[in-house]
Amino acid sequence: MQALPFATIAFVLYVAAATWQGMTLFRRVPPRQGMVRLLGALGLLLHIPVVVQLMGQSPGFLPGFTTSATLFMAVAVNVLLIASLFKPVLNVGIILFPLAGVALITATWLPSHTSHTGLTPGILLHAISSALAFAMLAIAAIQAILVGLQNQALRHHHIRGIVQSLPPLTTMERVLFELVWAGILLLTLSIVSGFIFLDNIFAQHLLHKTALSLGAWVIFTTLLIGRYRFGWRGMRAVRWTLGGCTLLILAYFGSKFVLEILLNR
Repeated sequence: MQALPFATIAFVLYVAAATWQGMTLFRRVPPRQGMVRLLGALGLLLHIPVVVQLMGQSPGFLPGFTTSATLFMAVAVNVLLIASLFKPVLNVGIILFPLAGVALITATWLPSHTSHTGLTPGILLHAISSALAFAMLAIAAIQAILVGLQNQALRHHHIRGIVQSLPPLTTMERVLFELVWAGILLLTLSIVSGFIFLDNIFAQHLLHKTALSLGAWVIFTTLLIGRYRFGWRGMRAVRWTLGGCTLLILAYFGSKFVLEILLNR
C-alpha cells in the first residue's frame, strides 16, 4: 500500500472537517455536525491503515516519534468522534483534526522505527491505557483553550462571534472537568500498570517518562481537588489543564523527539 496518497486524502478530509466547524463557530455557515463527523470519520478510516503500515515496517512493538504521534492522534480523533455523540466537544476538532492530518503527513515522510519489547497482556494494557489517557487529556487541553478564549471574551464584554456559537461557559467548564476526570482515571491505570508490568519503570530510558507522567498526574489531581474543594474554575482551571497536558506531551514524546529528530539516533 502506498501510504502517502491515503495520508494526503485523510489530511484533506480532516482540514475540511475543521474548516467547516470553524466557520460554524464564527457563524459563517450553518451547523452541520453530522457532516463534520462524517468527514472526520472518513479521514480516520484512511488514517488507520497508514498507521498499521508504519508500525509494520520494522519488527518490534514500541513505535518511534512520528509513528507514535500519528498513532496517538488516531486514538484522539476516534475518542473525539465518539464523545461528540454525547457531549458538546466537536469544536475541539477545529484544532485536533488538522494536527492529526499534519502528524499523518509527517509520519509518511519521516517514518520512524519501532523498538523491541516483549508484548504481554500487561504491557498491552499499559500501552492502551496510555494512548487513551493521552487522547482524553489532549482533548481536555483543547477544550481548555476554548474555555480560556470564551472566558476572556466575556470578561471584556465581547458577546459576539464565537461566544454566541459556543455552549454556555458553565457547560464548557463542566465538560472540561468531565474530560479531566476520565483522563486522570486512564492515566492512573497507565501508571499503575507500568509499575506492575514493566520490568523497571525507573530505568534510565524510562525515568523521564515516569517522572513527567507522575508530575502530570499530580497536576491533574490537584486541579480536581481544587475544583471540588475550593471551586476552581475559569483561567485557573485552563492553566492547570494546559500545564498537565504539557508535561504529558513531554513524557510521551520528549525523549523520542530529541533522540530521533534532533540527534538522529
